[in-house]
Amino acid sequence: MGINGIRGEAAAMLAGAERRLCLTLGALAEIETALGLESVEALVERMRTLSGRDLIAVLAALLRGGGERELAADIGRAAIDPREAVEAVAKAFVAAA
Repeated sequence: MGINGIRGEAAAMLAGAERRLCLTLGALAEIETALGLESVEALVERMRTLSGRDLIAVLAALLRGGGERELAADIGRAAIDPREAVEAVAKAFVAAA
């Protein structure tokens, strides 16, 4: 899988395969909506205390941003270790910086 670091893509192992994640503008808007936030500053604060439901919403948005629509659509039933999910989200945000 080719990862485009210039675009801000990140790779992470999720559900037994390497997946592409990307914090696109659309993904950012989706995350803000899913978490009921009004600003990026509020998102930064919320990321410190994500619930499991929040983590699923953030991960799904980042997967969609990376083109991984199938896994994003089935995220609630996918065999994803919570530690892998947290690591994947962190990688995507670092890649976007």
